[in-house]
Amino acid sequence: MLGRILSFSLLLACAAGSDLAKSRHSARTIESDETVLSVVASRKDKKTDPIKVENLFLYENGLEQKIKNFSYDPSPSRIVILVDNSQTLPTDIEKMKKAAMEFAYEIFDGDQIFVIAYDEKPEIVQEWTDDAKKIEASLTGFRKKGNPYLFDAMNAAVNEVLLPLMPGSRKTAIILIGDGLDRGSKTPYDKLLAQLESNNITVYALKLPDRTGGAYRRDQPKAAKVLDQLTEYTGGLIFDFNNAQEAAKTVCDELRHDRYLLSYSSQNSSSYDARRIFLVADQGISVRTKQAHPPNVK
Repeated sequence: MLGRILSFSLLLACAAGSDLAKSRHSARTIESDETVLSVVASRKDKKTDPIKVENLFLYENGLEQKIKNFSYDPSPSRIVILVDNSQTLPTDIEKMKKAAMEFAYEIFDGDQIFVIAYDEKPEIVQEWTDDAKKIEASLTGFRKKGNPYLFDAMNAAVNEVLLPLMPGSRKTAIILIGDGLDRGSKTPYDKLLAQLESNNITVYALKLPDRTGGAYRRDQPKAAKVLDQLTEYTGGLIFDFNNAQEAAKTVCDELRHDRYLLSYSSQNSSSYDARRIFLVADQGISVRTKQAHPPNVK
């Protein structure tokens, strides 16, 4: 199992000729297909009342939308732990193992973990399991070698590990352990980000210090900015690498107790435009979701 290399494949977005022939005007509709959002919601006011539709307010491109349904998601989680294996990452292998293991200790009944480590190629370290001893034994596959092809590794995790679970599994997350640096990926960053948003895959990060010292990147965001965008745009969070135990507990508790599914039908939206999402709630309720839907028509 160790050393097995994930192949790379991009999903091809195909459109029928008749759809491509539509004008931007005809792409606008009164009501489009139902959209489902994964939402993190919790009460901060010590009340025990359930959070309901009437407590929430959803805006798309500045226009308020009618929420059709908001319900707690009791399903188990599927969590990919994606670990930077590259040579110059500013930490040691034993600390990386310990950080990854914190999640194995915190998952709930029914949850499963898949571990991938990457340098210039992503490699399966452990396939889906909830067995902490099995995960611990597999982490001997960690090493420090080569350059970090982060975007290629995350693309493989999405397309070859998480998407095959869908649509049956909606509660999916990637835990990225690294500093956000990419050196050499063929996967375009903007397309990766759009795919994560399209599929409601939440990214969390255990952040290590930027090994470049915040150096300017000509064709993509700085490493720290990559972590900010991957987490914020998908509704996730960033934690300090040194607080891995706290991070694991927070993430696993959040996935099990605070994840909801929200559905709505977008009013007067265009298939050609990104749809910016803004979700707010009544005072005393905290909510978080992804920031946008990518365009439906490429």
